[in-house]
Amino acid sequence: MAVTETPLLRLKQFAGLLDEAGGEDGLQRLAETTARILDSERCSLMLRSEDEHSQLRWRVCASFGPLPERAFLEEVRAGEGIAGRVAASGEALLVPDIERSEFVGCARRADDPRKSLLSAPVRHAGAVIGILNVSAHRAGRVFDMDDLQLLEVVSLLVGKAIQIRQLQGLLNSRFAQLALLELAEKDLGQALPNPDQVARIVARSFYKEMNRVGLGPRQIVNAASEIIEQLSSSLVRHSRRLDREAPDAADAADAAVAGLTPPHV
Repeated sequence: MAVTETPLLRLKQFAGLLDEAGGEDGLQRLAETTARILDSERCSLMLRSEDEHSQLRWRVCASFGPLPERAFLEEVRAGEGIAGRVAASGEALLVPDIERSEFVGCARRADDPRKSLLSAPVRHAGAVIGILNVSAHRAGRVFDMDDLQLLEVVSLLVGKAIQIRQLQGLLNSRFAQLALLELAEKDLGQALPNPDQVARIVARSFYKEMNRVGLGPRQIVNAASEIIEQLSSSLVRHSRRLDREAPDAADAADAAVAGLTPPHV
């Protein structure tokens, strides 16, 4: 006798994914499993990031089902659209019919008769770190409050999975290990051969490790900008030091020349 896959059974299966959340496709699997639990054809997971002005934004990092390419390029600020409303309020949202709601301008699929959708915040340590968006029920029906409550439960598990993913990334990061070694071997860099080759290897490792930790393109660019800023500051300090030392060197050279010049008779 076949066992009917109930939402509760799907939740139990979801719990088994927590240990696997650190894989490269971990976020994708979270989106896919969320869609399966809600019996929907589409689900997107948006994660929080900061722009150059330290303003919070949310961007799609994983999805299940068809999603317009532009959706991966858009960034939503608090209060903007459905996801922005959920991010600002911290409350899950049920939209029975998007074309008859205040969010009609956010509708993407005019030809899809299924106009109902759900959106719920993903939290960690009390802060909203992501948004789960679910739409297109497989049975074609409108989502209801039971579905919304189920998504809120799923969002709790997704938050835990993301936390585990980040912790696993940090524990697996070679940079964390190298940071500890650096404390004991501060002069190691002086003995490294071919510094240009070493720099390229470190740069590639840096990029891979930041991806492994779970950081997105914006955070990686910000990190690279920070390195450039630190280098620029170092060059400015070095230039100022040379400017201060130049007059002293010139005076010393003049004195040396004067000492070697024979006196006039």
